[in-house]
Amino acid sequence: MTAPDLQTPTDLKSNETKSVAEALNGALADSYALYLKTKNFHWHVSGPHFRDYHLMFDEQATQILATTDLIAERVRKTGNVTLRSIGDIARHQTVKDNDADFVAPADMLKELRDDNLALVESFRAVKAAATEAGDNATEGIVDDWTDQAEERAWFLFEAARGA
Repeated sequence: MTAPDLQTPTDLKSNETKSVAEALNGALADSYALYLKTKNFHWHVSGPHFRDYHLMFDEQATQILATTDLIAERVRKTGNVTLRSIGDIARHQTVKDNDADFVAPADMLKELRDDNLALVESFRAVKAAATEAGDNATEGIVDDWTDQAEERAWFLFEAARGA
């Protein structure tokens, strides 16, 4: 239940926006997990394609991080509350962390590709919940996030072909 001080006015029904907020918070948790993994790989990539991968991972991480604020603000606009901590993110994320001391560049590319495709699935769940709730604003904005994640997956797929 949202604290009275945080109840943002909305014409959407609270029981319907709750499912949208849950889907958005899941996508937000996955976005943060993917952001941190992408930055980790950016910091630790090595090998003959170092510069290309290092720059691509940084660009992708920047794009993912920019989306997190939009997702969280959408949750608040629907009168709900969003994630509050690293622990809260961990409780909601489905994207798995990678704590390995060393990851081969080809494995980095494949793992990030798969994680971006998993994020696409999270965004599709947001879209379905928003459609069900009649939340056309969320329904519309999630299309851009889906397209960005699909593009990242495509770039990672193509880069992995030569790895």
